[in-house]
Amino acid sequence: MKEEKLLVMKNIHKTFPGVYALNAVNLTLERGEVHALLGENGAGKSTLIKVLGGIYTADQGEIYIEGKQVEINGVKDAQNNGIAIIHQELVLVPYMTVAENIFLGREPGKGKLVDRAKMNADAQELLDAYDMKIDADTQINKLTIAQQQMVEIVKAISCNSRILVMDEPTSSISDKEVTFLFETMRTLTRKGVGIIYISHKMSELEEICDRVTVMRDGTYIGTEVVKETTKDKLIAMMVGRELTKYYTRDFMKAGDVVLKCKNISDGKMVQDASFEVRKGEIVGFAGLVGAGRSELMKCIFGLTKSYNGEIYLNGEKISVKTPSDAMKKGIALVPEDRKLEGLYKAQSVKFNATIEVLDQFIKGIIVNKGKETEITQNYIDMMSTKTPSQEQLISKLSGGNQQKVMIGRWLATNPHVLILDEPTRGVDVGAKSEIYAIMNQLAKEGMSIIMISSEMPEIINMSDRVYVMCGGKVTGCLDHTEVTQEGIMQLAAK
Repeated sequence: MKEEKLLVMKNIHKTFPGVYALNAVNLTLERGEVHALLGENGAGKSTLIKVLGGIYTADQGEIYIEGKQVEINGVKDAQNNGIAIIHQELVLVPYMTVAENIFLGREPGKGKLVDRAKMNADAQELLDAYDMKIDADTQINKLTIAQQQMVEIVKAISCNSRILVMDEPTSSISDKEVTFLFETMRTLTRKGVGIIYISHKMSELEEICDRVTVMRDGTYIGTEVVKETTKDKLIAMMVGRELTKYYTRDFMKAGDVVLKCKNISDGKMVQDASFEVRKGEIVGFAGLVGAGRSELMKCIFGLTKSYNGEIYLNGEKISVKTPSDAMKKGIALVPEDRKLEGLYKAQSVKFNATIEVLDQFIKGIIVNKGKETEITQNYIDMMSTKTPSQEQLISKLSGGNQQKVMIGRWLATNPHVLILDEPTRGVDVGAKSEIYAIMNQLAKEGMSIIMISSEMPEIINMSDRVYVMCGGKVTGCLDHTEVTQEGIMQLAAK
């Protein structure tokens, strides 16, 4: 009889200079189980997975696979023990085919040559076995992110992996693609594969996960059966306290119209889109991936070279051709992908916090260092950003704290309209709650906020009104008193 416990990690310790990253952490994975690993950024999840994957070696502790104790001292050891990790940043070779990526380094040979016919046939057989509508000879960069994830899964299965780790697999894919991913995961578990699933999206746990292990500050907090616990209990385990108001929102009567956009079109993704935002409102923008929400905001912020339509700010028609124009008029945009579009990863927190307001502390060749420090500290305090110092590299902060620095950077420009594109993507529950509270306070102080979000609970709980887009068009607007997930989805597929 096979050992049901596919994986046991027992009393795992890991230290780095000055940091106790893991302290007596335990994790058990059953055969055919999807086991969620939860915790705020910095809780130790990634370190634990790197120990399992052979990237780090544990200082102390035991690892058992199917009842047998194993030593994992490198990536090859992990692979030989049937462990595969699908990282959030996929590691496929973009200009190779699907088949070439699946069998990279393990290509079937015909004499001294690669047997391409067999490689393609074997790859296609694997793809078909999991009902993946992908051709083995397609170049990787022609696939969607979701399809690339499927290739990573097939690559892992082709190596006879029995333990699969998935790190934030739904962060960049549409709801339809999430459904297909979950179907693939269920197929894997029916065949006895165990999956460790890392995600910040609490809503996904009930749908796909069997059990959940919670970590906090490098320690093991506990393991719960998903059907027998609650979201509030899991959040309390993660943050060490009850979040009595996860979504903080005081709905008040909105003021005058601050921003009005009429018939905005970019000739590609945006078609005759019109909307308005009032003083003190949080206006949500919902829709499926590819609906044109981000592209619409890029027009308003001057990131699109040419577009048609009219933009009015406080009743006055304005011309926005560049981001500089937008900033001068009091419009700010926190982009969707902070790592690619926002952060200067090799620079400090101070540099990232003040890069858009250099004129406030630089006059000619004179740099007012005191003023620069003051501006930075002001927004560190306002956003409750956790950083050892202003000189800390931004890349060393957690995702939530990076996002707080980004929001603070744009608040320093004193905007009338703040556009937040996916403001809590890749952010843990504690930081999410803090960001919601900050948004609520800004709205109470009269700021107009536009929030693009793919998370339904966020849109529903934080928005005064919700505009829904589909195919580049605004298909409807729902007031917060009437907005529902069903109502949004009907308009999103209109």
